[in-house]
Amino acid sequence: MTTIQVRTNQKTKRTAQHILEKLGLDLSTAINIYLVQIIEKQGIPFEVITENGLTPEEELSILKDVASAQRSRKNYASSKAMHKAILKR
Repeated sequence: MTTIQVRTNQKTKRTAQHILEKLGLDLSTAINIYLVQIIEKQGIPFEVITENGLTPEEELSILKDVASAQRSRKNYASSKAMHKAILKR
């Protein structure tokens, strides 16, 4: 056996411990389950999402699209003209 030291916010630790206790697990067991799952899945065993509820790839794509739109700065005389331009794509 070996020891892993992890720094985390005290509130995060307490909240996680409280939830795990309800599941009949202690923090050490839960972390060991997590590590085994990383090995089994060959990566993070769940989808990682940003604070906006998107994957990092989705968020990056949107940010690139926004930057591109800001650079192009197309102006339309009306919403009808804008809709027509969008449909031409």
